[in-house]
Amino acid sequence: MAAVKSPTNVQELAALVQGGEGRALEFKRSTAELREGLQTLSAFLNGSGGVVLFGVRPDGAVEGQEVSDQTLREVAQAAGRFEPAAQVLIHRLEVGRGREVLVLAVEDGAGLRPFAYDGRPYERVGSTTRRMPQDKYDRLLLDRGHAKRRWENMPAEGLELKDLDRREILRTRDLAIQQNRISPDTSRDIGEILDRLGLRIDGVLTQAAHVLYGKRFLPHYPQCLLKMGRFRGTEITGDIVDNRQEHMNAFVTVREGMAFLERTMPLGARFPVGQIFREDRFPVPLDALREILLNAVMHRDYSHYSGYVAIVIFDDRIEIRSFGRLPVGITVGQLSRKHDSKPVNPLVAGAFHRTGAVEVWGRGTNRVIEACRKHGTPPPTFEDRSGFLVVTFQAQLIQDKGLSIQAPEGRVESKEKSRETSREKILALVAAHPEITTAAMAASVGLSRAGLEKAVRNLKKEGRLRRVGPDKGGHWEMIK
Repeated sequence: MAAVKSPTNVQELAALVQGGEGRALEFKRSTAELREGLQTLSAFLNGSGGVVLFGVRPDGAVEGQEVSDQTLREVAQAAGRFEPAAQVLIHRLEVGRGREVLVLAVEDGAGLRPFAYDGRPYERVGSTTRRMPQDKYDRLLLDRGHAKRRWENMPAEGLELKDLDRREILRTRDLAIQQNRISPDTSRDIGEILDRLGLRIDGVLTQAAHVLYGKRFLPHYPQCLLKMGRFRGTEITGDIVDNRQEHMNAFVTVREGMAFLERTMPLGARFPVGQIFREDRFPVPLDALREILLNAVMHRDYSHYSGYVAIVIFDDRIEIRSFGRLPVGITVGQLSRKHDSKPVNPLVAGAFHRTGAVEVWGRGTNRVIEACRKHGTPPPTFEDRSGFLVVTFQAQLIQDKGLSIQAPEGRVESKEKSRETSREKILALVAAHPEITTAAMAASVGLSRAGLEKAVRNLKKEGRLRRVGPDKGGHWEMIK
């Protein structure tokens, strides 16, 4: 319903105008201002509804005007210029001396927003009507077509099953069965799996299928891009230590992004109070980083060719950036509090949910904050920056040379004196991060690739470790 009740008699009219103009009420002296009044109705439709009164001065004085059949025809004709078509309630109130107040009211246009009048959208800010910013109009337009005509469920022109990563699709199926999020009877036919995930419609593959499982992205999908950079200092102008830009599907983006973070962050250590075993620690908890990276991949705007996800590491912080704004109704401030889940790409998010990677209850950012609290690091900050959502983790990413392990009694020992065996480090990493890649493990343990492979072979011979699946996409298992 309209945020302001439309008056049905003179007494209700007098009470209404006494409060003055506001977010859902505007006065016009006469229908000579019809165009401006209908622009305001467009703003009300894009908000919570509202009422425009013709025949009331800006100060609230009720003057009325002469309303003829011609006046009503002009109003009705002008009201037909809303896009999409809007229902405008029109009625007349006699105020004496042969004069009337013409009342035009609209209800909340939810589900059909954005509305435009004469091809231009408007919004209400306080008691003022103004042109709606283009980016907001675009987002509302995307939301309006979300059910049937959003980017992710549009046909992927020329895409065939052979162009998709079969192994990745089967991995989704297997993980979904393990998570009880898909029937164990689901066929291993990749076409049928995609049908079950809503990624193939009437035999036609969707753009979501390409985003999730594609193998080739240029020249038509340049936005499927992950940028990874490590800069010295605290500014983007610092020396580049590591720089990679690769086009890849969503699942690989998450794995490669986490491998880059694990490889790039220093791995410190401490002895928790009352414990005899050392605890290896990254500056930021990996679970928190993984959750934010997952969100960046799932909820970004894939519709623009210049979009991407970026992981940027400085000496004092880690930034994860994703192209696209938050859904309408969600603000950056709400991400640190309880909020509803409004996936921008429900098909993409649904595939990740089936694998058990995420929930669907809007608790992800809250879990990130809790993980940081338990880890003893500051919670991340959320920022809308030039069309990107930027999540920043403050952390010291420069390790003191030779002093990185805190002993139980409080004494500091050098790495050389207190280093555990490489195999013990490997087992500790595997226990915490079973999906860690060989490259990331080698970097974290401080071994060459050959040295790591030798240590892993010994652990396998001892019956303490095994690998399930390939290096990318598989996981480690410790054998008790």
